[in-house]
Amino acid sequence: QVQLVESGGGSVQAGGSLRLSCAASGFTFEKYFTMAWFRQAPGQQREGVACINSDAVPKYSDSVQGRVTISYDRATNSLYLQMRSLEPEDTAMYYCAADNRRRLFCGHYLDEYNYWGQGTQVTVSS
Repeated sequence: QVQLVESGGGSVQAGGSLRLSCAASGFTFEKYFTMAWFRQAPGQQREGVACINSDAVPKYSDSVQGRVTISYDRATNSLYLQMRSLEPEDTAMYYCAADNRRRLFCGHYLDEYNYWGQGTQVTVSS
């Protein structure tokens, strides 16, 4: 059974940094897999923030390009999202997502992922 557990969220002031982690159990970091971070603000649709494939090729949304870095560690079966220069607009619940249906490239559509975590809250104050 695959389980994704996010951590690392919290409250920071604008301009601050956070590193989100996603511990994946039951999910093998073999070829081919894709993983992603999504976020959802109150009253908004869930949107893709960053994703990565098994060749470690990342893809970022325009809203976070240049401010975040996605990475994974096969040794610890974990996905990470390093966020810098945070803005109040980054306030949202952040979700980890994973897919093992052998996709070559990652994307930011919800149906591209078959496993989801419960989320970790990020709040950025001005």
